[in-house]
Amino acid sequence: MSEVKTKEPLIRIIKRDRSSFGYKVWVRAAAIILALVVDAIFIYSVTGLNPLSVYGVMLNGTFMTSIRFSWAMRDLVTLLCIGIALAPAFKMRFWNIGAEGQVLVGGLATAMIMVKFGGSLPTPVLFLVMFLTSVIAGGLWGFIPAVFKAYWNTNETLFTLMMNYVATSIVACMTNILRGKASSLGKLNMSTQAGWFPQFMGQRYNLNILIVVILMFVMFFYLKYSKQGYEITVVGESENTARYAGINVKWVTIRTMIISGAICGLVGFLIVAGRDQTISTTSAGGNGFTAIIVAWLAKFNTFYMALISFLLIFLSKGASEIASAYSLNDYAASIIEGIILFFILGSEFFINYKMIFRGSKKEVH
Repeated sequence: MSEVKTKEPLIRIIKRDRSSFGYKVWVRAAAIILALVVDAIFIYSVTGLNPLSVYGVMLNGTFMTSIRFSWAMRDLVTLLCIGIALAPAFKMRFWNIGAEGQVLVGGLATAMIMVKFGGSLPTPVLFLVMFLTSVIAGGLWGFIPAVFKAYWNTNETLFTLMMNYVATSIVACMTNILRGKASSLGKLNMSTQAGWFPQFMGQRYNLNILIVVILMFVMFFYLKYSKQGYEITVVGESENTARYAGINVKWVTIRTMIISGAICGLVGFLIVAGRDQTISTTSAGGNGFTAIIVAWLAKFNTFYMALISFLLIFLSKGASEIASAYSLNDYAASIIEGIILFFILGSEFFINYKMIFRGSKKEVH
């Protein structure tokens, strides 16, 4: 019989064993530069504006004044804290898409305590109760899908996603009850400011920044150096290996999701007590989904998460400033933001994989 020859494919894609830090920086920098070039072509083609002027306006959106930079930091820590919450679950390969709902139930628990006990509990006790109820509520919202995943192997992506809608409906129902006949809920305890964070360096939300920075260090060392962090890593790489090593996979799954949900609940506490002093169905602001990008791009390193969160907030603020300065609709500004984000996400392919063309031993990096 004649031997059948298999034709070599035009392009072969193989996974990299490891990419150096310098290579990663170079690839991501190149992606951002290419994105800016594509954005410049889009800006000039659609609007006729000078792209450099538009980029200058984007910078002004975050850095023009100290108060704008402060607002960017306020929004950054909310996004970063949710990314920190998702890190242990994602590292365990538990796809927690329910951060939005976990933040909302934590914020609702905080708001209910503020309204119910704001006039009767001493301030330190009030803050302690608000904190505990928020992390318990968020932890419970993480515990439920974890139990179903651990014991019945349900799809955690769909389960946690659907729980977002349940949380949103509960918050909508309770805010309607709290506002009574008023046209809106408004700020809670406006006259007494009970349950509001005190001023810290001129702003209430500066306490949020301090708390999240501390949490960033704690989560980094927890995942990298603690026994529980090691168990999370092993379960994420292979559940069979984890069982062989004597790790209780079910308990690790439940414990990790309780931690993830509890930190999301803490975000709800920080939003209500330290930023908005109210609760609504939009309090999480979509950050529960944006934080997925943060956690994944950073490979669960909380310090990298801070940088990526800053980039995303900068793009968001810059896009809003472009829309305002040039009377563009929000969609055009979002396209500019989306192109940059698309190139950044696409650069991960070249960091994790390499291409080899037919008849050539050279690799395309």
